[in-house]
Amino acid sequence: MRYVLRDLETFKKIMESPGRGVPYTVRDLAEATGVSRSQIGRLLTGDLTHLDVNDAHAVAEALGVAVLVLFIPPVSPK
Repeated sequence: MRYVLRDLETFKKIMESPGRGVPYTVRDLAEATGVSRSQIGRLLTGDLTHLDVNDAHAVAEALGVAVLVLFIPPVSPK
């Protein structure tokens, strides 16, 4: 199951000013979430538009926002 990134600019802004107060780099966010640096980097460039459900939740949690702020869940559970 994959969650689609809602808005690239929102993702970038939240990375620059997350709930913890210190901006995240690609490396920092990857280390905090367990999501690969490649995936985080590709999300930031727009080359990747989705993450699996666990990765999407990990990113949202690390950034201090609800997952639905950043991602759109699939319409059906399949």
